[in-house]
Amino acid sequence: MNWIQLLSSQRLNQKVESTESSRSAFEQDYDRIIFSHPFRRLQDKTQVHPLPEHDFVHTRLTHSLEVSSVGRSLGRRVGDVLLQRHADLTSQFSSHDFGTVVASASLAHDLGNPPFGHSGEDGLSDFFLHHAGQKYKPHFTEAEWTDLTNFEGNAQGFRILNKRQYQGLRLTVATLGAFTKYPCAAFFPERDKSKKSQKKFGFFQTEQTLFADTASRLELTQNSGNSWARHPLAFLVEAADDICYNIIDLEDGCRLGLVSVTDTIELLAGILREEFNPAKAAKIKSVDEKIGVLRALAIGKLINDAVEVFLQHETEMLTGQFDKALTDLGAYKNELKQIIDLSIEKIYRARHVVEIESAGFEVLPGLLSEFILAAEHLIKKNQARKYANLARLLPMETISVIQDNPDNTYLHFREVIDFVSGMTDRHALSLYRKIKGFEI
Repeated sequence: MNWIQLLSSQRLNQKVESTESSRSAFEQDYDRIIFSHPFRRLQDKTQVHPLPEHDFVHTRLTHSLEVSSVGRSLGRRVGDVLLQRHADLTSQFSSHDFGTVVASASLAHDLGNPPFGHSGEDGLSDFFLHHAGQKYKPHFTEAEWTDLTNFEGNAQGFRILNKRQYQGLRLTVATLGAFTKYPCAAFFPERDKSKKSQKKFGFFQTEQTLFADTASRLELTQNSGNSWARHPLAFLVEAADDICYNIIDLEDGCRLGLVSVTDTIELLAGILREEFNPAKAAKIKSVDEKIGVLRALAIGKLINDAVEVFLQHETEMLTGQFDKALTDLGAYKNELKQIIDLSIEKIYRARHVVEIESAGFEVLPGLLSEFILAAEHLIKKNQARKYANLARLLPMETISVIQDNPDNTYLHFREVIDFVSGMTDRHALSLYRKIKGFEI
């Protein structure tokens, strides 16, 4: 792989690269994402704490903005060195381009997440594994059924970025490549989960050709089956996410009283090491400000570390031989593991988190069950009148796709899943209550 191709500003529906004097193609990507409807919905989607009552707790929106900020720093820092290593890049690119690609991909990294966080992903999958959805299995190929029984937010994100109704999200292949942390299909018998890039999957059957086209334009190294090597900048997107959710989730947990202030300071001080000044920290009277200062310093240390690891392994990335998370190889991997272990125990398994996330296992399969029958009514017209009414609640673009493809059952299901998974937490809960008659 080579950086000139990896930074291609081509878009999948265009044969020539984008040119605009006031904004680069990568800046256009960033703007298209931040003004999109799917991005706006992240404001009311769970990060860790569902349906938060406190205004300082992170949602998917604030998390995505912070990951994008860290991603920009990582990209620019890496870009500065790469431009020195590869003199042929300087006539076409700047470190700003590297930063903007990573920032854009980071901004979009959670677009495919459903309501209720990871339990929402499990709830959508469980409909087909353990609920009424099981009866539909004979209608699908093995690959299609694998998609349906393994809802994956990363693959859903790639689908959203390339759906026709979101015309503004025609992103450059560089940003799409950096976005795709798992460049393989769900149905992939050769999957090796010891490889970071194959731990999950990055596209559904509906987008397989689109990703293959993206990979071809970027000249990503193809592995066996429906699998490619990662775009090198995807490692920076992953690192930005890892840095933010480890540190920021801890900060939220402290502010909610789930983790003591003492434990929080001790964990952050572990990353700061000799730079931690207890006497100086003690002078900051506000707990929020104290934790905020330590958080900022810790993130700075983790950024420096991730950049160093990336640059050490650049050659391996370009040959497709590198396949590990940067934070797993960094100087602070043990400190981050301590934070993760404590977060699992005291934050992710907190009673209020578990209680509300559990609702996702009822709400999302319940919505899927009803709206799949509504979609069937659009084609067969043989469902009860209730489903004629429910069909009217589907977006017009969803109805149009279903009616224009009457024989493609898999596409019908994908469209309904798009509708349900795209809801905010509150919208999903409210709609479920209404159609079940619990709330009028």
